[in-house]
Amino acid sequence: MIPGQPNDVISCWKNNGMPGRILVIDDEPQITRVLRAALSAQGYDVRTANEPEEGLQVLKDWPPDLVVTDLMMPGLSGVDVTRAIRAHSAVPVLILSVRDHERSKVEALDAGADDYVTKPFSIQELLARVRAHLRRAPERATAAIEVGDFVVDWNAHAITVLGKPVHLTPKEFDLLLHLARNAGKVMTHRALLTTVWGAQSAQQPEYLRVFVGQLRKKLEAETGKQYIQTEPWVGYRFIPEGWVGNEE
Repeated sequence: MIPGQPNDVISCWKNNGMPGRILVIDDEPQITRVLRAALSAQGYDVRTANEPEEGLQVLKDWPPDLVVTDLMMPGLSGVDVTRAIRAHSAVPVLILSVRDHERSKVEALDAGADDYVTKPFSIQELLARVRAHLRRAPERATAAIEVGDFVVDWNAHAITVLGKPVHLTPKEFDLLLHLARNAGKVMTHRALLTTVWGAQSAQQPEYLRVFVGQLRKKLEAETGKQYIQTEPWVGYRFIPEGWVGNEE
């Protein structure tokens, strides 16, 4: 059993009085046993699967608030699992992997993962990331934001640009939502990483490079306009009216 502070235990209960539900998918039984024990000790409702196909079936029958999945598994990989989840669910996905190079992280993030933790990891770090993902949603504002060419509706988890709906992954939506709330302001790399991915990701700029690139492509494909301006060595500025042509 891994003791937690009282606030940590309280934070894993949802607004409806039910504990946060976490699905762990890993082909190593030892990993699933350790994570079940650690997460259950913090008050979470945990289910585990040692095969990715089994995990996807559990997800259909028992919708979780967070999925933790290994990257390298027989059959379906963690990237495959993430893509399958993203086809019908916006639930946060946290990838576990022994691979620490940028290409693996980028591939997982491109597939729709929200976070990436390298093995071996400390249980306390993992618990911190779990808390961050589970408590972030209730803190978001629920009113739609109308700014420039955009309507960003948090309740519907949807955006329109010039009246056209644009499909975004959950993390792309979170990033655009934060940019829209701060339209016209320069947002630093650290501020964006901390707000969207949590303080533990402040030193991982590859997250931003991937997601800003994805957002730019999707928005330009719909409108022919650019909306996210790079401020070299500092961060990004969101221009909600956009401009036509390549970024200077």
